[in-house]
Amino acid sequence: MQYTEKQKTHTSKFLSLVLRHQPEAAGIRLDAHGWADVAALLRGMTDAGQPIDTEMLEEIVRTDEKQRYSFSADHTKIRANQGHSVAVDLELQPVTPPDTLWHGTASRFLESIMQEGLKPMSRQYVHLSPDIETAKKVGIRHGKPVILQIDTKRMHADGFALYRAENGVWLTGSVPVRYISIAPER
Repeated sequence: MQYTEKQKTHTSKFLSLVLRHQPEAAGIRLDAHGWADVAALLRGMTDAGQPIDTEMLEEIVRTDEKQRYSFSADHTKIRANQGHSVAVDLELQPVTPPDTLWHGTASRFLESIMQEGLKPMSRQYVHLSPDIETAKKVGIRHGKPVILQIDTKRMHADGFALYRAENGVWLTGSVPVRYISIAPER
């Protein structure tokens, strides 16, 4: 079956809400590691007025440019790769990061960040990008973008744990101000 881009986008947004923030919106539960039963998810989303079938779900996962979701090896479970506001253990292991990672934000948040550092806010982790281009895309979603350069080499040496999600996003509990600088404009 063919789906319009509008249908896929609308369904993908609801899927993100369910798998990252409100599983109860589809009447499902996430396990301790964020996994949802695919059959229950399909039923729950359809019952919630967001009709979806296996084909559409697989297409959303396969074509999502941010690679937000992963299936279990047998495709009976699905979860969001990161970005949760509900407590889940994604079973991530600390990884040695590159020397520098990036964080895109809006200019209106800069003063607060430079006073308090980066905090996860409503999410479990602070999200860091592997490159400036990705950070800029993140920042522009929130307003006039500012790109922050994060000294992850020093953070790691100082004992901060950093994790790499399946989709390449780097995660950490917080980033104190001493590791943050404003990236030069390019």
